[in-house]
Amino acid sequence: MRGLAKALNFGANPSYTGPMSIVRNVAAIAKGMSITFGEIFQPTEVENYPDGKGPLRGAVLEPRYRGAHVLQRDENGMEKCVACFLCAAACPSNCIYIEAAENTEEVRISSADRYAKVYNIDYNRCIFCGYCVEACPTDAITHGHGFELATLNATNLVMRKEDMLVQIEAVAAR
Repeated sequence: MRGLAKALNFGANPSYTGPMSIVRNVAAIAKGMSITFGEIFQPTEVENYPDGKGPLRGAVLEPRYRGAHVLQRDENGMEKCVACFLCAAACPSNCIYIEAAENTEEVRISSADRYAKVYNIDYNRCIFCGYCVEACPTDAITHGHGFELATLNATNLVMRKEDMLVQIEAVAAR
């Protein structure tokens, strides 16, 4: 029995404190530090943001980037949102607040019977998961490429419908 315990290293020092283990640990640290020291002398690669050209000012975004939300309009310039509340129900952080109103014959805001009178997204709570975009049956809400949301005042991070709605001129340009 004693031979088996010795073979399995029971009762001895754990394997990470043995002499060979210490050498391996030191070698691993030296290998990591050699990579670090090798990178120190390489030139730094930086993006040209915020001094670049174009609307993104030099920032490079991936095509599937989830930026600030955009409320879309249809080809007639009317709002696509029909106030179905599916986006608010799908939101895991409960950051979307909607109040619905009925369209009238005199004033048509959307092509459906209802429209979103109030549509707020609280970016203090939003986790940019995209569930609201996936839940929308009319593709009224999408993720744009806006990324400059930083502010010193938390109340500025509650975006209202007017802040997110696509301008009519942009719809006409399509």
